Amino acid sequence: MAATVEMDGSIMEGGGQILRVCAALSCINGTSVRINKIRAGRSTPGLRPQHLSGLELVRDICCGTLEGGSVGSTEVTLIPGKMKAGNHTADPQTAGSVGLLLQVSLPCALYADGPSDLCLKGGTNADMAPQIDYTIKVFKPIVEKFGVHFDCDLRMRGYYPKGGGEVVVKVNPVSELSPVNMTDRGTITKIYGRSFVAGVLPYKLAKDMATTATRHIRREIKDLYVNIQTLQEKDMACGSGNGIIIIAESSTGCIFAGSALGKKGVYADKVGFEAAEMLLRNIRHNGCVDEFLQDQLVLFMALANGTSRIRTGPVTLHTQTAIHVAEQLTQAKFTVTKAEDENASNDTFIIECQGVGVSNPHF
Repeated sequence: MAATVEMDGSIMEGGGQILRVCAALSCINGTSVRINKIRAGRSTPGLRPQHLSGLELVRDICCGTLEGGSVGSTEVTLIPGKMKAGNHTADPQTAGSVGLLLQVSLPCALYADGPSDLCLKGGTNADMAPQIDYTIKVFKPIVEKFGVHFDCDLRMRGYYPKGGGEVVVKVNPVSELSPVNMTDRGTITKIYGRSFVAGVLPYKLAKDMATTATRHIRREIKDLYVNIQTLQEKDMACGSGNGIIIIAESSTGCIFAGSALGKKGVYADKVGFEAAEMLLRNIRHNGCVDEFLQDQLVLFMALANGTSRIRTGPVTLHTQTAIHVAEQLTQAKFTVTKAEDENASNDTFIIECQGVGVSNPHF
């Protein structure tokens, strides 16, 4: 039995991300991991229902045991067993993010002995987490460059505070992941999006968010048609909410997004402006991924068989944290250097990784 790896959950970003990267790599490598001081600096320290749900999901996928798995716990130990394909469900019974449940479980399912169905419940469009639209429209096509294949069936949208959303993700296993090279941004060729209201909120909010967002983008990008559809979610939604996601695609297949969710007392045009500004900020630095995709790709870079290179804007604390954890739990080696070419701004970087080439024992 290999020694248990100890991880300090309060370092760097100090949140749920350390748990997700640790749990996934523990499961894939078959190494036990003990994480202490979980979310120590947060206003509600320890595991929240969504974190616990994610850890239980990973435990189920790898037929392992989870010690310290209760809400509020500040130390957990995951002892992985043998990976098992099939049907797995996670339900935090809150508006905990479905996108974050996918972040922890998808990498594990790739190394199972057959296809998996992951039934993920909670919030599909929740604050402080990727909206499901981001997962499907941005994360999915980019992570597929590593050789990952999965389908997302969005059955019900769920909003804060009730949750009630449901997504079924079908994942095919891989024999190994291929490295990616995303270093040429190209030009922005397309901007489109989705502005929605659900439940009791008036349709006018969706229109106002879209109008403001379009206007703000057109000030900076004058030669592209900005196509934001506005919609009232009817049968597919549980609870009330409003939000917007705007996506830009480049000539070389890079995809970026800006998004925002409405909150009580926040004017719709402010929500639209926030999403538009987020998108523009992520296009200005001439990187190939936006600030939210950066950290989500670190795990895949570490597992891939070969050298990956990704051009980014400023490297986020989330990304630095993911790199630190990946280097602790695998032999992967990352370097971050400033991009020096003619298209680079002051804030353009290249993240390079010598991946470890983890192969699936079932192939």
